[in-house]
Amino acid sequence: MTSTSVFVSGANGYVAQHVVKQLLAKGYSVVGSVRSVAKGDQLKATINNDKFTYEIVPSLTDKEAFGEALKKHPEVTVFLHTASPVNFSPEDIENDTIKPAIEGTVNALNAIKEHGPQIKRVVITSSGVTMWGFGPYFDESKVYNEDDWNPITYEEGLSNAWFGYFASKKYAELAANDFVAKEKPNFDLSIVHPTFVFGPQAYGIQDKSSLNHSSELINSVVKLGKDDKIPEEGSVFIDVRDVARAHLVAFESDAAIGQRLLLGAEDWTKDLIADIINRQSSKLKRLFTSMTTQELEKFLGLISNPLKILSMISLNNSIMLK
Repeated sequence: MTSTSVFVSGANGYVAQHVVKQLLAKGYSVVGSVRSVAKGDQLKATINNDKFTYEIVPSLTDKEAFGEALKKHPEVTVFLHTASPVNFSPEDIENDTIKPAIEGTVNALNAIKEHGPQIKRVVITSSGVTMWGFGPYFDESKVYNEDDWNPITYEEGLSNAWFGYFASKKYAELAANDFVAKEKPNFDLSIVHPTFVFGPQAYGIQDKSSLNHSSELINSVVKLGKDDKIPEEGSVFIDVRDVARAHLVAFESDAAIGQRLLLGAEDWTKDLIADIINRQSSKLKRLFTSMTTQELEKFLGLISNPLKILSMISLNNSIMLK
């Protein structure tokens, strides 16, 4: 067990909640930032751990927001910056996706330098897309590694929502590197680069109206009709719990200082997801036929929410929703 206190920005995010859960399990105290009191109270009630507290950071582009939060917590010695917009239908790509990612990263680093001199380790959540791109930005003959950069330009990032996301991750990371090179802060920086992230929710979902992007991807396959064509789509995935573990390794291990940690486990395609859904459906059918009427009624009551049905779908024990 440890007395170290860790600040997690965007603490109610899909990946961030797993990070918080693993930090608490290892005995760390956690201060999480959220955008509103309502979100903070909801998250605190869900986590239900006295070692978790929260601060309000309503906007990533507010230069003083993280500073005010850090002033209240001189005990924090590690900062994990997981907050960044993931929006594939923005009204304004530059102002809703790219600028908040860049400015949010720089504002967090500035706040640490000015108001958190005791903070020695900083970890930023980025994405594998900073190293390669999709479509015209992907070279299938090339072996990509941590030395590579997506060639997308800032201007190209303004052309559509997906390219905006690629640009937001790339230019936020470049801004972080530039900050460290120019400001020479007190802290060491590591950056985590997950590929597609699949896996269970860390805690129960309060707002079931929408899922995170990776989970919605699986949900889109679930919703296909028997005559619908399965879209040709695939990439590399990593389990969300491994992404969270990587954040802990990034600040616990000196070997991670200054490193880009690229995370990937196996390939996925929508065909493969559909195949798994079919196999799991067959298992459910066999389960139903073995149940008494009372057992079946009880079971159907438990899975009346579609999210709970999706929790039974797994890809190598990695694609699961709760």
